[in-house]
Amino acid sequence: MPETDASGVMPIALDAMGGDNAPDEIVAGAVRAVREHGISVVLVGAPRPLSEALSRYDATTEIPIVRAEEALAMDEGALASLRRPRSSIAIACHLVRRGDACAVVSAGSTAGIVATGKLRLRGQPGVLRPAIAVALPTRPTPTVLLDAGANAEVKPETLVQFAHLGAAYAETALGVESPRIGLLTIGSEPEKGNKLVKRAHELLSAAPGLDFAGNIEGHDLLTRTVDVIVTDGFTGNVALKTMEGSVRYAFSQLRETINESRTARVGGLLQKRRIRELHRRLDPEVHGGAVLLGLNGTVVIAHGASQAKGVSAACVLAATLAQEGVVNRIGERLAAAPRSHRLW
Repeated sequence: MPETDASGVMPIALDAMGGDNAPDEIVAGAVRAVREHGISVVLVGAPRPLSEALSRYDATTEIPIVRAEEALAMDEGALASLRRPRSSIAIACHLVRRGDACAVVSAGSTAGIVATGKLRLRGQPGVLRPAIAVALPTRPTPTVLLDAGANAEVKPETLVQFAHLGAAYAETALGVESPRIGLLTIGSEPEKGNKLVKRAHELLSAAPGLDFAGNIEGHDLLTRTVDVIVTDGFTGNVALKTMEGSVRYAFSQLRETINESRTARVGGLLQKRRIRELHRRLDPEVHGGAVLLGLNGTVVIAHGASQAKGVSAACVLAATLAQEGVVNRIGERLAAAPRSHRLW
């Protein structure tokens, strides 16, 4: 079993078999997390390929391995969590549940991670459904969007609870005091939207402990109108993928424009540093991935195509959330809601 490091901090349980580039890029990311950020990591997966990968970095004595007999394929869904009880993501969750690790990081199948996390770690007391939260690259601090894909269909009461989950995440990970909550819909007026959104607006407006700023629209995703954006998983996932696709398209068009003429290339060279900084700020791998909130343990879901940089960033995010006690913060926030106003 993994041990705490010299500072007494428990390691991150890293699913080394999950992701499009596993296990090589996962191992490379673990090495970066350990050597560049001082984070304790334990790899979970098949010992032979992991040992071979670690030896290429001369890191076999730095990063321990916990054996896992199976791995979830990227195209496997929620039922895989039942079919493969000894998968690498299941063992990683088990380490957290036993107290042998402080958080889980995986770049594997999102559906498999969510289902396995719910099965192995269980929901926190009072949590209706866990939600996937992502940090959008806004300034001066990121904006939290949830749910980004864990729950395609929800009730209005669930959206109120998502607001509490997102607020706790913003307070813990981003240092935002009294986060302002926005409800994503098709218009800023309270009467805009379907029955789900209209009822959720009523509940959020009356919910104690939440600074509800009202409805926001899709064009507000990156304007930082609010600190936390709440929506159902279907809408949130579509919004997130649309935004990511738009960013990629914009940069591809920028590259083409810069290469169209000598003058444009000179201008591009003069702005190279600023363009690089902008690209870095909008690069999803820099932000470490999404967080599955509402479970009895910290779970970070890295992008499926993550390379070493993204895996390392995910480990940094997981370590930060575990150290700052995001799970406890969520529990405190939910417990503090007056009984007369609890909807769960």
